[in-house]
Amino acid sequence: MSDANAQDPYAGNLLTQGLGPIRSRIEVIKTLTELPKRPKTMDGISPHIAMHHLMSLRDFHLPSVEECRLHETIELMIRQNYRYLDPTAATTWSTLSGDNAAPSLKRAPAYGAAVVGHSGTGKTEAILRCLRSYPQQVIHHNSFPRLVGGHQQVVWLSINVPPSGRTVDLATDLMREWDRVTGGNRFASDLAKDRRDGMKMLDSWRQVATAHFLGVLHLDEVQNLFKLATLKKRRSKRTPEDDPPELSIVEDQFLKWILILMNTWQVPLLLSGTPDGIGALTRRLSTTERIVTSGFHQIQHFENAKDSNFRTNFLELLGKYQYVQKKLLIDDELANLIIELTGGIQRLIIALWIAAQRIALERNKGDLLLTDFKTAAATYLAPVAPAVVAFRSKDPAKMSRYEDLLPRDDAFWSHLWGSISRI
Repeated sequence: MSDANAQDPYAGNLLTQGLGPIRSRIEVIKTLTELPKRPKTMDGISPHIAMHHLMSLRDFHLPSVEECRLHETIELMIRQNYRYLDPTAATTWSTLSGDNAAPSLKRAPAYGAAVVGHSGTGKTEAILRCLRSYPQQVIHHNSFPRLVGGHQQVVWLSINVPPSGRTVDLATDLMREWDRVTGGNRFASDLAKDRRDGMKMLDSWRQVATAHFLGVLHLDEVQNLFKLATLKKRRSKRTPEDDPPELSIVEDQFLKWILILMNTWQVPLLLSGTPDGIGALTRRLSTTERIVTSGFHQIQHFENAKDSNFRTNFLELLGKYQYVQKKLLIDDELANLIIELTGGIQRLIIALWIAAQRIALERNKGDLLLTDFKTAAATYLAPVAPAVVAFRSKDPAKMSRYEDLLPRDDAFWSHLWGSISRI
């Protein structure tokens, strides 16, 4: 046995062979970090060209310690669950088929984790970067135990809970994403039906997913499972002692399905959403501990300008990306201003940094000024200003009123630039 195999706790497991090596914390940081290439000098580069270099900052990503812990959680869920699903064992296929005639003495525990964070803190981006760090989302095996010919193993699948919160829409999205990822049309007949039963569709999808050894299912935007209180109720005046308006579940049967998915069918589940959604979910589940048995990760915003993660790490590195001839000094005054204008929300910081430089490039004076950041906040970021004020207040009542004003990740950039006229 080689030294590498001796150190690998999963050596010989067919399901883990395509997952790549188990990375150290330093290797994880390198894998998750993305620093766009920047010009060595801006001399001779016209403002209209500089703007195109500037937009590469949308790819800027510096993982936090919590994101690295999240990567470890996902790794443990996938690999440990595969440890119980040896495809060479008859008991594995009995479990997947629902035949309990040959029960296994090595019953896998339920693997579940939750990621929570306010809109814009980067929770979805963090999760997707962790999932995409695997060499392949779908592993193609030329041969597979107990099967004739090859087989597809799906390492991960990620979808947003649809805005309706209905099982039929969730099942539809799961089926469409499965066919897209695998390049097949396994669910074409189910999707072609005029009348659809959500729970039957979910069970049909589950049978296929377990047969292809799905490593982890990620459901994002879990707050969509609940009916948001009306804007009038969220904006009504309440005392600090008052609880926020309670969220009601759209379809209770879905909560039972996700527990069965983990407990009976051995599919690890990763849930993510805003604090109100995760909070409502955990309050409704009688076995909450199963949802977070593998980990609970809170993706935080930067609390203040003195936060070393912001001031020393994030801002110092971001400050190197200035697309003007005369660079702005990265000092405490700038740090305080950025926190004031963004509430420390990472996505808004990047947006502000880009918007301020767009204004500077339009001025065409070759420099970047503090006033450019103020102008950017008053124009480009004006639509989210009320949410930032509420967020900085740390008043739960005020924050709950504006949670929906911060656009979701997918629509953020189009919302930011599309609704603002050119200065």
